[in-house]
Amino acid sequence: MTQTPTAPTVPTDPARRVVLGLQHSIAMFGATVLVPILVGLSPSVALFGAGVATLLFHLLTGGRVPIFLGSSFAFIAPTALVVKEMGAPAAAGGLIAAGAMYLLFSALVKLFGTERLLRVFPPIVTGPVIIVIGLGLSSVAVNQAKSNWGLALVTLLAAVVASIYGRGLFRMIPILVGVVVGYVASLLTGQVAPDALKAIAAAPLLGLPDFHGPVLDWRAVAIIAPIAVVTFIEHVGDVIVNGRVVGQNFLEKPGLSRTLFADGIANMSSAVMGGPAATTYAENTGVLALTRVYDPAVLRIGAAFAILFGCSPKLAAVLKSLPQGVLGGVSILLFGMIASVGIRTLAEAKIDFAHSRNLIIVSLILVLGLGGAAFPLSIAGTKLELHGMALAALVGIVANLLLPHQHQEVAGLPEGQDVSV
Repeated sequence: MTQTPTAPTVPTDPARRVVLGLQHSIAMFGATVLVPILVGLSPSVALFGAGVATLLFHLLTGGRVPIFLGSSFAFIAPTALVVKEMGAPAAAGGLIAAGAMYLLFSALVKLFGTERLLRVFPPIVTGPVIIVIGLGLSSVAVNQAKSNWGLALVTLLAAVVASIYGRGLFRMIPILVGVVVGYVASLLTGQVAPDALKAIAAAPLLGLPDFHGPVLDWRAVAIIAPIAVVTFIEHVGDVIVNGRVVGQNFLEKPGLSRTLFADGIANMSSAVMGGPAATTYAENTGVLALTRVYDPAVLRIGAAFAILFGCSPKLAAVLKSLPQGVLGGVSILLFGMIASVGIRTLAEAKIDFAHSRNLIIVSLILVLGLGGAAFPLSIAGTKLELHGMALAALVGIVANLLLPHQHQEVAGLPEGQDVSV
């Protein structure tokens, strides 16, 4: 797995290190602030929490892994539901429970080893679950875009052009480019509410974010915490890719159990302040590959910038003034890309869909995840409900463990040849 990086650059000039750190904060900015806007949390708290989460992750992994932690898209649907039905403090409690799941995974990896635990979450399960995450949010994107299809299309087109034709840093931040272009278009066409413009003018440049504490609600825990099963796989993939870019095997040193533990604590630190779930960011790994600067200290400088951005009420007011059409434009691209990642997961694993076992597992996950299925539970007298992606992921895991691998299902195969994945 170890791969020697090509001519890594070691910056010695302090000013250059600061600029490189700022670039990392810009790379994560668009996606990190979009998540809290979509779910009803504070973008300022999200930025502040991302910075703190990143610094904690580096502290707990010995400063070895050049990774940035930002807002997780996997938790958008359940977090938005809980914020709407039970309030932001209940969502914080559920996200803390999700972070605690990482600590459990860390202990299991330590006990059983990395390879054995990963067998419970193969691509045949994680691929369709990721598809459910993306497609399950598609109605949110379309409903936002419907408020102003003109702004949505301008925003979407700008993001696509930046992603396909952009050079250097602009190619790394298509979401931010799309948001900026869409927002400028909305200002020029008078689509930003006058009250929002007054709030921007009145907001101070610096000030602490609006933190709030968590509330433990078992209903919120049941809705949000199971998503950690999916983000656990996301974490493993990001750590592997990051190691390949840098030329080190981080699954061995500092070890997967340690990176999971650090991610869990970092996740909980963001949630306890009222921010969204934090996750390892592929955007920043892309910056590493682009710049060939692998110094983890540069990522920590980026984290410091994120904390500074979080302490700007004026910036928060600008983010809150974004029209729904602009959000819809970037959401169409983002949510579709999430579903595409799930399809790519299945393709890269070479899943054989001529095999009925694989068809059954994927079918169960897609139908239960997208069809609104719900399963009521009662724990210690508390009524809970397992539904959506959490229910689909659980059913997929159980089906993959119980359904037997079949033989000679495809005509023409020699007797006894196993075609299952």
